[in-house]
Parts: sequence; C-alpha cells; structure tokens
Amino acid sequence: MKAKVNDRIVIGGHKVGSPLRRGLIIEVRGSDGAPPYLVRWDNEPGEHLLFPGTDAVLESSSQS
Repeated sequence: MKAKVNDRIVIGGHKVGSPLRRGLIIEVRGSDGAPPYLVRWDNEPGEHLLFPGTDAVLESSSQS
C-alpha cells in the first residue's frame, strides 16, 4: 500500500453491523508512501498511528 498526505483511508467494520471507519492521512511515516500513517478519523478525536491491514482501502486525493 502506498499513500500520500490527503489521501483518505477506509476500513471495513470488524463486526456485523459495525460501520466503516473513514479517515484522512495527515502524515506518511514510511518510505515511498509505505505505512505507518498518521490518520485523523472522521468520527474520533485526535490523531492515530495506523499500520493498515488487508481490509484497508485507499481513496487517492486529487493532489499529485
């Protein structure tokens, strides 16, 4: 997975009926777009360090 700042990340719910988690990548700490990512989740306060699993999907920002 390769991300850049301002990309969005979406992670599926881990329990039946649980909502998707969506967040904004505000910092890429790995080399060449690799994890970990510092993420600001839409419905959670603060910033969180994320090592995404196979259930994570990137939504690319329009920036280059």
